[in-house]
Amino acid sequence: MYIVAIAWLYVALLVAIANTTVVGGVLTFLFFGIGPLALYLWLFGTPARHRAAARRAAEDPSHNDRADSDGRQ
Repeated sequence: MYIVAIAWLYVALLVAIANTTVVGGVLTFLFFGIGPLALYLWLFGTPARHRAAARRAAEDPSHNDRADSDGRQ
């Protein structure tokens, strides 16, 4: 997954460098490189975040998410 992200940033950087103005290059890099990359990593990282949360919950079974309840409810 990270090789795709690195390749995307490389291509976006080359497109930004080829732009005629500095402002256009920065905006191109932000909106064509960083923005879609952040969305990509967030979407494809969701299963890993869910697995990590499940693993944390399985490691500590005494953890009670309902801290305000006393167990009689």
